[in-house]
Amino acid sequence: MTSPVRLVLSRPQNPENVGAAARAMKNFGLSEWTWVAPAFTDLAPARRLAVHSGDLVASARRCETLAEAVADCGWVVGTSSRTREGKRRLGPRAFAREAWARAKDAPVALVFGGEQSGLSNAEIDLCHDLCGVPTDDAQPSINLAQTVLLFAYELRMAALEQTPESLAPRAAPARAEELWALERALQEGLRAANFLRPSSGDRHAVRDLLGTLTRARLSRREASLWNAALRALGKALVR
Repeated sequence: MTSPVRLVLSRPQNPENVGAAARAMKNFGLSEWTWVAPAFTDLAPARRLAVHSGDLVASARRCETLAEAVADCGWVVGTSSRTREGKRRLGPRAFAREAWARAKDAPVALVFGGEQSGLSNAEIDLCHDLCGVPTDDAQPSINLAQTVLLFAYELRMAALEQTPESLAPRAAPARAEELWALERALQEGLRAANFLRPSSGDRHAVRDLLGTLTRARLSRREASLWNAALRALGKALVR
């Protein structure tokens, strides 16, 4: 079974958690993951917890920023109990099923925040949607490795439910980095048109407008056309 999702651990602090997460991934057939700015260098504790999964500890990709880790992904989902206007909230099962469908077109990333504070506001901004576990209010916090185990299980179950589809292939979806470029072009064009003003919270307006395009699941070609059109309009307005 080809792994449909890249697990991204952003700022992991505890190597034992990382080792236990590797074991959980191996249990359910996942193999691709990235560590963003881990707070440790000694991997011995991770290897001790990664029973029969030391190869995953050794093969983990390292990145300095979350943007670098997910730039090539067509769908980026953050694990968080928080809500953010314009971003869908999914449960683990719904996420797993949609991940399998989307992964046929482009890489999918599932992002986990650091153990102490979870995902930051800036990291959530980089995610297209959010996904949370419906825990009880008496104890809402879940250990990082346990969360990885839960999602790995749901991804495995979704894989077992898969049946061959005869649908026409979809165009390759826009990558995260292409949507970021589109966001910059949109912001520059709207400022040139005097639609935005620095004092009016234009960042939220741009994010809301871009959200409609993100939900439309633009193809790479469509994102390129939008980017070119917005930049052309911006240049014309400046002239």
